[in-house]
Amino acid sequence: MSKVRIGIDVGGTFTDAVAINNETYELMAKLKIPTTHKEGVAVGIVKIIKQLLEENNIAPEDVNFIAHGTTQATNALLEGDVARVGVVGMGTGIDGRGAKKETNVQEIELAPNKYLHTAFEFLDSNALSDDQISETINLLVEKNSEVIVASEAYSVDNPENELKVIDNAKEKGLYATGGHEISQLYGLKMRTRTAVVNASLIPKMMQTANMTEQAVKDTKISSNLMIMRCDGGVMSINEVRKRPILTMLSGLAAGVAGALMYEKISDGIFFEVGGTSIDISVIKNGKVMIKYAQVGGHKTYLRSLDVRTLAVAGGSMIRVKNKEIVDVGPRSAHIAGIEYECFISDSTNFADIEFVSPREDDPCEYAIVKCEQGNNYSYTLAGAANLLGYIPDGDYAYGNAENNKKAWKVLADYLGMSVEDTARKVINVATDKLVGLIDELVHEYELDKKFITLVGGGGSGAVVVPALAEKMGMQCKIAKNAPYISTIGVALAMVSEEIERSISNPTEQDIKQIRSDIIEKIVQSGAKEETVDVSIEIDSQKNVVRAVATGSTEFRNKDLNATELDEDALLKISSEALVTPLETVECRCKTGRWYLMESVTEQKKFLFKSKIRSVAVIDREGVVRFKREKTNYVIFNKQERENVFIPFIDENTVYSDANATIPKVFLFYKEKMLDLTGMQNMTQLLSIMDVETEMLKDDDSIIAVAYK
Repeated sequence: MSKVRIGIDVGGTFTDAVAINNETYELMAKLKIPTTHKEGVAVGIVKIIKQLLEENNIAPEDVNFIAHGTTQATNALLEGDVARVGVVGMGTGIDGRGAKKETNVQEIELAPNKYLHTAFEFLDSNALSDDQISETINLLVEKNSEVIVASEAYSVDNPENELKVIDNAKEKGLYATGGHEISQLYGLKMRTRTAVVNASLIPKMMQTANMTEQAVKDTKISSNLMIMRCDGGVMSINEVRKRPILTMLSGLAAGVAGALMYEKISDGIFFEVGGTSIDISVIKNGKVMIKYAQVGGHKTYLRSLDVRTLAVAGGSMIRVKNKEIVDVGPRSAHIAGIEYECFISDSTNFADIEFVSPREDDPCEYAIVKCEQGNNYSYTLAGAANLLGYIPDGDYAYGNAENNKKAWKVLADYLGMSVEDTARKVINVATDKLVGLIDELVHEYELDKKFITLVGGGGSGAVVVPALAEKMGMQCKIAKNAPYISTIGVALAMVSEEIERSISNPTEQDIKQIRSDIIEKIVQSGAKEETVDVSIEIDSQKNVVRAVATGSTEFRNKDLNATELDEDALLKISSEALVTPLETVECRCKTGRWYLMESVTEQKKFLFKSKIRSVAVIDREGVVRFKREKTNYVIFNKQERENVFIPFIDENTVYSDANATIPKVFLFYKEKMLDLTGMQNMTQLLSIMDVETEMLKDDDSIIAVAYK
């Protein structure tokens, strides 16, 4: 039998599992069981794995990858179920006073009336002795500290003193971590805060990690268990024990990771739509957009997916006031404990409208319909979408059309409107809430609406996305196996790691060093070195150099369904991606796995005509990794760096009295796409280019695309 990848997604209500063929990436099996809260999550994991294997005749030895996503870290923070942290702050001399203030983070409010409590002691790092450290840790233990954090000014340059504190604490049987282990950026206050949040999660996550690891071993699966990270990658369970904070928000990351890998999205906005809320994230140039996460309103050095959440979803209830529809949500039928009107299977006669308060402090404006049989059903956004034909037959959210229409007739009569107008009003109220946010994301990430696809995932993707795309004049699609897209994302995720360092004007040696360090780090997290792909970003405004690495746990092609397409098929895909007629698209050049396609169309405005040039770079399997209007390109051999590439960059550089602004640049060669858009000057750009292309031969060709 072919090797199998298993993904498990542990949610608050259900635990989902999928089995995916490791060679074809086809979904072989899917399973859903209630989450085992009382017996413990590990019991549920054992149960669902065994059931998945038995029902589909999968032998444990055929499983070569297994990973699970968990909401435990997020839930622990929301519920305040965290350990008390003892902080050992350190500094000396002129910087000592500032270090004492910045390492004393005090208590952090995680949620309303839920706090992370800390105890604090400060040491002069210039006169540090083992006895002093031991005495300080004892003081923190007396203050009920369960975990120790060591944080010293400039420890990212020399972590020796932090390591002394960590070793001493571990000798006493305590969990301990240091600021330098969490982030290598300057910024003592934020680094300490991030380390404290991480430390507060360690005891609970250690217990869970041990139980889940043993649970997988009990199923006789020999592959190491991987855990979903907040950036859409996975890491080994050993790394979870050290850095549990990286699993925070990982549940939100899994869905978009599935869309990215399974649906080959290049530029799009992904909507994971459930019953109560929508999680929205951005994909640009085949990458998910990431930013620093906040905990209790405070910034941390944890980089996670940029996810925006709104309380509009399939189960959102309809609010009515003075015989007018005034809102959709934020409460859902799930919160109210009332069934959806569109999923009634038995023949039902509806009697009258009533209004309820889903929660005690809610207004009594949420409409439900009473049945002659005595049951109550909620009006929902899913019901409105079904009425207007947005939900295709066979979709997870497809309802009973006859009963749904009968139920909505009662509401429409109460409002003095037609059934269709009532449903349309509800859809408009809901999508109006989303339009502003989508426009904000488009502006923030400099997306081109013409090239964006809105992608629906989750059980209610079809409830929201088609109507929103229609309103905004954009393309849309519902992800394949949308209700299981998060679990698929877990099964298909790559190992991921990241290092950030504070470096002003990085040299080529700085870049080589951080590249070497990130490869070592990702291998420790479970990736095979041969599969590792590294990208380097430089933020000159903040003096930050960032290395991001992805890799696989075994030898495999990371592009799904990797069947090489002929040029005609690639032209057709490029035409669709560029939203331009097929006859206008031509292949201009190719190298390695990459084809550069260009479309030239004529646009008439008043009496004037102008040509619009659009460029797409597509790989041999049909994944569009770059598309944009007003883009210039050149193909050159490595040995032509000086006489072709540098003049090309110079031609696309904007010069002013103050400075020279180089263009945004991508390079494509062999199997690699190199993003150089974060470079601020030619020196930085060439340094990274030289490091990344070091192993190329002189006659190897490179495609460069540049835009201003």
